Amino acid sequence: MLFLEGVRVGFPIGLGYFAVAFSLGIAARGYGFTPFQGFLSSLITYASAGQYMGFSLYAVNGTILQLIILTVIINLRYILMGFALNQRMPAGTALSRRILVGSCITDEIFGATIARPGVPSPYYTFGALLTAVPMWAAGTAIGIGMGNILPAKIVSALSVALFGMFIATIIPASKKDRRIMAAVVTAFICSYIAGAVPALSELSQGTRTIILTIGISALFALILPVPEGAEDSEEIKKEVLSHED
Repeated sequence: MLFLEGVRVGFPIGLGYFAVAFSLGIAARGYGFTPFQGFLSSLITYASAGQYMGFSLYAVNGTILQLIILTVIINLRYILMGFALNQRMPAGTALSRRILVGSCITDEIFGATIARPGVPSPYYTFGALLTAVPMWAAGTAIGIGMGNILPAKIVSALSVALFGMFIATIIPASKKDRRIMAAVVTAFICSYIAGAVPALSELSQGTRTIILTIGISALFALILPVPEGAEDSEEIKKEVLSHED
């Protein structure tokens, strides 16, 4: 069952989220948030950079308009991820299915969804989301409640689990397709360079991600294109029909 498969994938993602959210909770405590407020905010806003920015704006009495604008800018990369998932779906896929898959996007859940063979399924992504997001919310609440009890080094070490999950997502797909391997290696190199070049390093991490994503995707679409029709095989079409609402 696709939903249970998503739950299995979402559990290790949630463990990484818990560690990162714990750090976020410590910061939120400094801004005056209670554990319940932190839990609720993380439950409905599962975006670490956007949520931290929201906490920061709250601390300086920022306006709702500022919050909306900055949230859109910081999370623009999710629009690109939505495009990528949308392109994996054959023509005729119900709009409700497309919206549901798009609403479940986080960096890690997107990676797991796009790496899974076949058509992106809302059951799979929703299963992962329902498992991972409560752990993110719990991590924020516990971080606020415990404050600075744990040393910063331990919190930082716990966060390494999320990077391990990223690697586990990209390695299998890279081993199967040399084009993906080349794109991944290029992305690592360009990301390192972008963080070192003065003009680019001054940009936010989200903005650099958008620039690199568009640039590298366009480059590989030109030099190593996927053969037309490769994503619309009969096997994929059968999968869509078998899981239609």
